[in-house]
Amino acid sequence: MTPPDLSQVAVPPASLRMRLDTEALKANWRTLDRLSGAAAAGAAVKANAYGLGVERVVPALREAGARQFFLAHWGEVAPLLAHTDAASIAVLHGPRDEAEAAYARATGAVPVINSLRQADLWTRTGGGRCHLMLDSGINRLGIAADEVGDAAVAGLDVDVLLSHLASADEDSDMNARQLSTFREVAGQVEARRLSFANSAGIALGSDYHFDLTRPGIALYGGVPVPALAPHVAQVAFPEAAVLQVRNLKPGESVGYNALWTADRPVRAATVSIGYADGFLRARGEGGALGYGGVMLPILGRVSMDMVVVDCGDLPVKEGDYLTVPFALPEVSARSGLSQYELLTTIGHRFQSR
Repeated sequence: MTPPDLSQVAVPPASLRMRLDTEALKANWRTLDRLSGAAAAGAAVKANAYGLGVERVVPALREAGARQFFLAHWGEVAPLLAHTDAASIAVLHGPRDEAEAAYARATGAVPVINSLRQADLWTRTGGGRCHLMLDSGINRLGIAADEVGDAAVAGLDVDVLLSHLASADEDSDMNARQLSTFREVAGQVEARRLSFANSAGIALGSDYHFDLTRPGIALYGGVPVPALAPHVAQVAFPEAAVLQVRNLKPGESVGYNALWTADRPVRAATVSIGYADGFLRARGEGGALGYGGVMLPILGRVSMDMVVVDCGDLPVKEGDYLTVPFALPEVSARSGLSQYELLTTIGHRFQSR
């Protein structure tokens, strides 16, 4: 079957749209860079810039002054190369095999070495500049402290020695223990720079900053610790269109499993957003969408593509856009979803504004 020629056909406006406040994004980075003291702030832009799109986020961060970007997967490198130089890209998962080592060299992106096996692989396939991850206690990725004397590590050309805090968002003794381990190992590894603090780690103070910090969630409006709340602005502002308005009679129910039943006449709007757009069921009961500054309660369950809200006596009509609350700390507290989940599950159906 020959597909239709759509080259002359305008794509209709999306029923979901997302305003990205790039000025707030830049201000967040500049603030986190300032709070990093003598250290420079990089930027974690993995998972498509936490769901907000590297094509808009990275140019804004570069304009703000960011020069070091962290990804997780090698498949995330190519989209980033259109917006920054390869030498500024670090891939946290490191090279799993010869193919990924070859890809690192072909693109120029810098691998983060996480194990003695990866260290040997990188050297055996040609070596060159790399970063090295130390596991100081999170037991996720990274070489163990007692492995730093291995010949495979000694043979690396390490630019940045990194580690990752497990409990930076808590007043935990583990932070000091990890810091002690990192300092001890840093004295045994030849590295040009040291990097330890994530967003929450920046708030722990100058002892944790070293040469390079790696903010992530706070760049995008997340507040991992109360100390950062005065400094972090909301970045993402989603909206969803009303698809239909209907009048419900007392006794009529709404949505899957008929969990909500009208006890009075209700004017209800069906809205184009659901869990395929990151609006998960946890955001249904007790949740609401905004219309002209008034919050419209959600009725029944969120479904894959739609929610239903109570319009009250407001003149909501088909085609109107309702605001989707996205102040991350507040929505997280109400829904039980983490601020990371709220961002990274956004989905791909939002049209940028």
